[in-house]
Amino acid sequence: MRNVALDLGVREVSFCEVAQQQVVLRRTVKSLKALEDVLGPSAPPATVALEACREAWVVHDQLSSWGNQVLVVDTTRSRQLGIAQHGRKNDRIDAEQMARAVERGAIPLAHVLSAHRRTLREQLAVRRVLVETRASYVTTVRGLVRACGEQVPSCGTGNFVPTVRKTRLRDETRNLIEPLLQVLEALDPQIARVNAALEALCAEEPVITRLTTAPGVGLVVAAAFVSVVDDAKRFRDAHQLASYLGLVPQEDTTGGRKNQRLGAITKQGNAYLRAMLTQAAQSILRLAGDDAMRRWAQTIEKRRGRRIAVIALARRLSGVLWAMWRDGTVYETSEAAAASAKGLRLKVQSAERQALAMQRAAGKARKRARSIDKGLRTACTSPAPTRSTARRAAMN
Repeated sequence: MRNVALDLGVREVSFCEVAQQQVVLRRTVKSLKALEDVLGPSAPPATVALEACREAWVVHDQLSSWGNQVLVVDTTRSRQLGIAQHGRKNDRIDAEQMARAVERGAIPLAHVLSAHRRTLREQLAVRRVLVETRASYVTTVRGLVRACGEQVPSCGTGNFVPTVRKTRLRDETRNLIEPLLQVLEALDPQIARVNAALEALCAEEPVITRLTTAPGVGLVVAAAFVSVVDDAKRFRDAHQLASYLGLVPQEDTTGGRKNQRLGAITKQGNAYLRAMLTQAAQSILRLAGDDAMRRWAQTIEKRRGRRIAVIALARRLSGVLWAMWRDGTVYETSEAAAASAKGLRLKVQSAERQALAMQRAAGKARKRARSIDKGLRTACTSPAPTRSTARRAAMN
């Protein structure tokens, strides 16, 4: 097959084809459509390499439908291909280096997500932006009110706007924050709609419900885990997954050093999932009752402090979730006593235990559904801002 590489830019696509380590064809075009004559169904099939990026999955699907074999390059190891060697890096050179690597068979591959997991990740991305925007606005409103010498009572984020409306504030303060409150009133219904869409997507993934049986793991954490991991069997063990997620410590033991030197975690991989697992770990440490993972983390907290205990628990939780997915099991405190993937693997759960755990997960789902329904009803019934309110906001 022909050896081809594409460097996908925002405005241009660089094409390079190599045969016997010699460049036989170069092109720079505005879009993939302009390359249909050399990569389309009527052209001889080619092995095409391209770096993982925002549009990589769409380009992968298009080229595959044209009959080509597509290799998505892991960008964290692109320097192995000679990219940016000797300080020379542009789209044409990058495409040539990748094409030569295709001919040598030395492409470090990135995992290509399945279509449904891509949709799940995109929905999570929309929710993430909306939730972060709401949190930023809430923080800003609270800060402005405090700067005016007043205070908003403590409340949940979902009840923030009604709480502010009921709080006695001076007219100057209320006029100052009114534009932000109007944006928050528009955000809450949108978040409810996105949550409903996410719930529907997760209903098609039985593994997500199974993962929510673990403590501290709700729908969003489980969905993020599934959308990133995609296939549990592509990881050899829990340690390899933790490394993929950037939850393992940095290491420097070269140069004949006898003692292992470890630093902070690498923070490689998906930052959003890493943050979700960290939040889940903090939630586990705050839980009441007896849980094996919580007890294990508390012993670390006594020796090393809470921050290290949270990260260690997040790493351990990722392994437990991976093992549950791999073995088709649900979370049980007794099985997680060793807090390891191996401990989960050694036992076969009874159907009765699994049914009880799934009932608890169904209870979580009903609670989420009630919250989503409440948000959607609010979206349908919330009145539009009055003309006087809009006028005051415009004046400020």
